[in-house]
Amino acid sequence: MTVECFLDTNILVYAAAGRGREETKRKRALELIDEADFGLSAQVLQEFYVTVVRKVEVPLSPEEAVKWVEALETFPCLPIDSGLVKIAIEASLRHGLSYWDGAIIGAAEALGAKTLYSEDMNHGQKYGTVRVYNPFRMR
Repeated sequence: MTVECFLDTNILVYAAAGRGREETKRKRALELIDEADFGLSAQVLQEFYVTVVRKVEVPLSPEEAVKWVEALETFPCLPIDSGLVKIAIEASLRHGLSYWDGAIIGAAEALGAKTLYSEDMNHGQKYGTVRVYNPFRMR
């Protein structure tokens, strides 16, 4: 299974819960979901659920969040296993990232993605075979 790009959690959070000042980001995130050949990881889905039901200004109900997860699970989704954990550790050490960002990079590489859309990592930075782009800075 190979994808063109990988979507970090924050992109999905904007799509589902971006309102008010974040409306422009919400629209861009929805464009990516509609148009991009993307993949995800189980980590991204976990972080998405926790964030949209507990950490955003206007949280989603658990039922609404589950509907999003169910819609997103139709895209290629890398499971978390011991192999990915080791890849994440190695990536975090090699690139000076948090374990969690290392896991995102590792999952993107495992799915063959050359592009990682994220607001949380350095725009334009290349980590191994993956280059990070902030889709909200690109337009």
